[in-house]
Amino acid sequence: MTKRSVYIAYTGGTIGMKRSEQGFAPKAGYLTQELNQLADLNRDDMPHFEINEYSNLIDSSNITPQDWFVIAEDIKKRYHDFDGFVILHGTDTMAYTASALSFMLEDLDKPVIVTGSQIPFGELRSDGRDNLITSVILAANYHIPEVGLFFHDRLYRGNRAQKIDANNFHAFGSPNFPPLAKVGTTIDINHKLLIQANTRPFKVQKIEPPEIAVISVFPGMSAQMLDNLLIDPIKGIILQTYGMGNAPSNNPQFLDVLERAASRDVVIVNITQCYRGSVDMKGYATGNRLSQCGIISGFDMTTEAALSKLYYLFSLGLDTEQIKQKMQLDLRGELSL
Repeated sequence: MTKRSVYIAYTGGTIGMKRSEQGFAPKAGYLTQELNQLADLNRDDMPHFEINEYSNLIDSSNITPQDWFVIAEDIKKRYHDFDGFVILHGTDTMAYTASALSFMLEDLDKPVIVTGSQIPFGELRSDGRDNLITSVILAANYHIPEVGLFFHDRLYRGNRAQKIDANNFHAFGSPNFPPLAKVGTTIDINHKLLIQANTRPFKVQKIEPPEIAVISVFPGMSAQMLDNLLIDPIKGIILQTYGMGNAPSNNPQFLDVLERAASRDVVIVNITQCYRGSVDMKGYATGNRLSQCGIISGFDMTTEAALSKLYYLFSLGLDTEQIKQKMQLDLRGELSL
């Protein structure tokens, strides 16, 4: 039988860094050399892999939507040549990239798994080896027709994941959705959670990000401060509110700023500041008042998912009402209704 095959794209990040006098830093060719020498990856029972180190290795704190498009186009170019794809990425913005790719890769029918590490691959205690090997096995041997994020011992839906720890190996979580897979002595896929496969042709939608801001409400936030943030050419706001979607309702100036912005077609999406839970704008009078101002619910979306989804919808050329409607629909498993 022909071996299963996996394409590995190393975009940058800690996993491929090497010690230098200035600390850990990317070094061209280093990770490819390490992988080719790793006995576990070259066993007969492992899938065939091909690794491509990007010429411009990106520290993930510098990631942009243009970089997402480069990754998406890279997958598109090789889509019919491999059974699955592994994207090696820095951890700081990994959840943003996984979320963005989940929307950009339309009608996906193969696994695309984003992973990385907290300690570089070549270091003695690196978590990168297990993360990479398991990601390759998942991408090659399981029909997971969506973008996932694998870290430590869990495969999460990409647009449900968030970075929750800067130091520990268990660096990611999925606050409002169970893992797609748990990995221990066995690999247990929760098939009931997976997005259903389709037969439509795979394609890539480029994201052309409009002016969108993420604003977190806090005690003492003035209407003037909010007004300063909502000046033209702002097109959208991810508004992080308290609890189930609440914000000051006894400050008419504050609410007036939001209402005026919504009236000029700024799309304002209400998500909770809480790690876990969902916005319910009918649950409290304060949340209901925001709804009256023209603000829409983001339900239980993460910040990363809400932002990349709004980018995506604007990039489709939809009008304001269409964007508002689709923001409140589950497009890629990113929210629970």
